[in-house]
Amino acid sequence: MSEWFTTADWVVLFGYLILTTVIGHYMGGKQSTIKDFFAGGKSLPWWAVCGSIIATEISGVTFIGVPGGVMAANGDFTYMLWGIGSVMGRVIVGIYFVKVFYEDEIYSPYDYMGRRIKPQLKTLATVFFTVGSILGQSVRVLVAALPLKVVTGLDFEVCILIIGIFAIGWTLMGGMRTVIWTDVMQFCLFTVGGLVSLFWVVTHLDGGWATYWSVAGENGKDRMWDGSFGIGPEFQFTFWVAIIAVPFQNLTAFGVDQLNAQRMFCCRNAGDARKAIIGSSLGQALTYLMLLVGAALFVFYHQNPPEGVLAENLNFMKDGKPASLAEGGVPSPGGDHVFPIWIVSELPPGLAGLILAGLFAAAISSLDSILAALSQTTISLIHNPENNANLDQDMLLKASRRWVIIWGLGLTGFTLLMEYVQRQLGVPILPLAFGMTTYTMGPLLGMFLCALLGRGSFRGILVGASISFFLTMFIRMDIWILVEMLTGGVDWLGMLPTYELVSPGKVKPLVASMWMWPVGTFLTLAGGLIGSKLKA
Repeated sequence: MSEWFTTADWVVLFGYLILTTVIGHYMGGKQSTIKDFFAGGKSLPWWAVCGSIIATEISGVTFIGVPGGVMAANGDFTYMLWGIGSVMGRVIVGIYFVKVFYEDEIYSPYDYMGRRIKPQLKTLATVFFTVGSILGQSVRVLVAALPLKVVTGLDFEVCILIIGIFAIGWTLMGGMRTVIWTDVMQFCLFTVGGLVSLFWVVTHLDGGWATYWSVAGENGKDRMWDGSFGIGPEFQFTFWVAIIAVPFQNLTAFGVDQLNAQRMFCCRNAGDARKAIIGSSLGQALTYLMLLVGAALFVFYHQNPPEGVLAENLNFMKDGKPASLAEGGVPSPGGDHVFPIWIVSELPPGLAGLILAGLFAAAISSLDSILAALSQTTISLIHNPENNANLDQDMLLKASRRWVIIWGLGLTGFTLLMEYVQRQLGVPILPLAFGMTTYTMGPLLGMFLCALLGRGSFRGILVGASISFFLTMFIRMDIWILVEMLTGGVDWLGMLPTYELVSPGKVKPLVASMWMWPVGTFLTLAGGLIGSKLKA
């Protein structure tokens, strides 16, 4: 694959990264206080913050994973149903959460929790956020780096180091100002890259748009509605999940998780922050665009079946035969390599480099965003600047930059470690890392709701969050996969109502873990409220 990545592509890729760095430095301005560094001086326009939120949401996972998911056997557009719950969550955050963030001089939702309930709650929430962020964001970098390794020919470690170096550099240059303005550039590149890819594919189809819609429709690729109900993993992308479970995930992601909440603190006032968070719902249009790209790739390879090394890399062939066939014998490889490989094999030199620069930029965007958030929460725990106005700002600013470097090196190293473990031991690291958000999102939202109500016992919140954690553990397979490697089997899980023993040595979960978003929220909230009544 790397033979198709030409000198022109390399020039465009690094040219874009350098240009973004220069613009980020220019837009970063002077940083003299931690308010400048972590909140952009609360002076950024709402539309830029909105674009930054969308760019962070549309990570490399979305940019490459969504098209691959549509191409896979039984892949379709039902993922868009989650957009309903996503918009619902953002509207609630904009109307009810944002205003409390602008009542006091705070820098994160965890500061608010500590003030309203107990300082220890701030620490607990920060720990939950940190654990989920380290695993969740590292795996996003990993997912983006793997296809980049295939198409560029760079070693995996080099791809990770490039992403890490630029992420640290962009964050250090101007704090959240640089992060947000570089994110705006990524947002523009995602949009252009998706549109160019879609129209390029369709214009190279025999029959153009008519063929596109007819072949995609005949193979069910454009199916968007699923009204079935169930709690099993097979009911993941349904209308009922979208309106019951997904809003809780988005309430946490956009209102409580510092990764996105920090952007709202950069706006001039609560009204602008409300516009930014609700306006970011337009990001669903980008998701739909990438679904259209996935369907276009399906139709393209339906008309032009790949051969030789291209077929092998796309997983169309195995032992000289098609590896994955949908109904009617249509090849459906899916996977994170499909879109990047199409880019380098079909687009002209230079244009391919520009769109793949978007993949690098997406990974960098995810990493620099979390570096700023982790640095802020660390400084808040150590120095508590929101409650101590007399602290030396120069000292805090230097400490903030130092923690950006520490977290940047740590997350880059952790990503490399995950890849090593996956390669050497065969442990499915990606599901494990993504699954950590299921453990943390419900409890984080429950903690915030207790703070919002101004009621809740810290001990009760801790009990509720712990119950949620262990219940999640007995719904997912993350920990049990590791236990199975050490003990040789976990067949005993089949005796529990949440698992089924399919065959000796093979156990499958019966409950989809996304239901733990609302369940974990209510368990933590109930623990806090019941605890406060018992205390009274």
